Order: sequence, then C-alpha cells, then structure tokens
Amino acid sequence: MHLLTAIPVYNEEQYLQPVLAEVLRYAGDVLVVDDGSTDRTPELLAGFPTVRTIRHPRNMGYGAGLRTAFQAAVQGGYDGLITIDCDGQHEPSLIPELAARLDGCDIVSGSRYLRVFDPSQRPPEERRRINVEVTRWLNECLGLNLTDAFCGFKAYRSSALARFEITDLGYAMPLQVWVQAAALGLKVEEIAVPLIYLDESRAFGGSLDDASYRLAHYRKVFQDALDRAGLTTAGGCLG
Repeated sequence: MHLLTAIPVYNEEQYLQPVLAEVLRYAGDVLVVDDGSTDRTPELLAGFPTVRTIRHPRNMGYGAGLRTAFQAAVQGGYDGLITIDCDGQHEPSLIPELAARLDGCDIVSGSRYLRVFDPSQRPPEERRRINVEVTRWLNECLGLNLTDAFCGFKAYRSSALARFEITDLGYAMPLQVWVQAAALGLKVEEIAVPLIYLDESRAFGGSLDDASYRLAHYRKVFQDALDRAGLTTAGGCLG
C-alpha cells in the first residue's frame, strides 16, 4: 500500500526536529503542512530535504492543516494517509501498525484510553471530561464504538478521504470527519496508543481556551454536521 504520512505543524520549533527524525525512521513519503508558522519552524524544515512541505500563507487552524493533508494524499495518488501530531505526544514507531490495519478498514484511529501504558500519565481534567462527553455523542448519535474522539494519530484510506467535505478549519474538524464517516458507512477501528502529555500549558487559542465555550462550540459543529449529512434526528441523543 502506497502511503503518505502527514504532520500538521504550527510554531513547533521545540519538537519538530526530534519528531520528524523519528517519523522518518518508520515512514517513506512524509509531508509537513506548515500552517503559517512564525517561529523557526520553516528554517528547521529546510534541514529535511527529503520531506515535502506545504505552507499556508497564514495560520488557518488545525483542521485546515489536516484538510490540506487529505487533499495531498488524494491528489498524489496515494492509497492511504497517516496523520501524526508534532507535539511529541504520539509514538512514530506505531506508524507501521496503523498502516497494516488499513487492509481491513477505512479509518484506523488511535485511542489513548483503550489501554493504560503508563499509569503516571494523566490527561488534563477538563480535556478528558470534554473528550468523554464528545465521545458519548459519537457513540450514541452515530452508532460508533469509540473511546477517544480527538486523537490525531490516524490512518485513512484515500478512497474515504475523497468523499469527505471538510469545512471546519479548527479543532472541531474531527467531528465532521466522524459524522461523515458514519453517514458513508465507513469501517472504523481503534488501536491503543500511549497517552503522553508533555506540555499541559498548550492553549487552543481565543475563546476556545474556556472549557464551557469549547464544549458548546463542539456541540454546534457536531449538530451542523448531522444536519448536513441528513442525520438531523440523531441530534436528539445530545440531551
């Protein structure tokens, strides 16, 4: 299977070099989507001549970076796409395992809550609370069987990516993916990945830093996605 591995980045000078070096140990074709970084990220990327880079002229959002990666995989004729974050919270050594699981499904999604790898690692309380609530929406409204709504470590078949219509460019973008995957009848599988938090101080930015606002925003994006997919009645499970 011909795969592209993509890393969305924004101001990742702290982690870029070690993460990218490790990813290159386990992946062939690697793409970095630089979402308008203003730090040394572009300079550091120049030190990896084998890595393809797409740079957004301005910061557009996490979802925008992933959407660009989706388009690159489809337009490049790849069979599938691996996405991995650049904050040091994912293990590149698991890339081959995610890739292997694509033989039997459309989306392989990492889950930090399927298995405990290190009991000393705990997510920030409010992030875990929101993840649990959103995961409940996905399971009860869409009939999915997930344990982690927001893990960015995933593998996708390009045939699935070509059918997605992504319009949310921010952190709520995965909700559109899950709704459309359910509406399209895609086969989804989770794989256990370690829970790693290196920097709990990272912010979402603006109003999204307020947990109540963030959850309300996710709820609106989810409801809008249900409406667009013709699954409006499923929204009754939101309570």
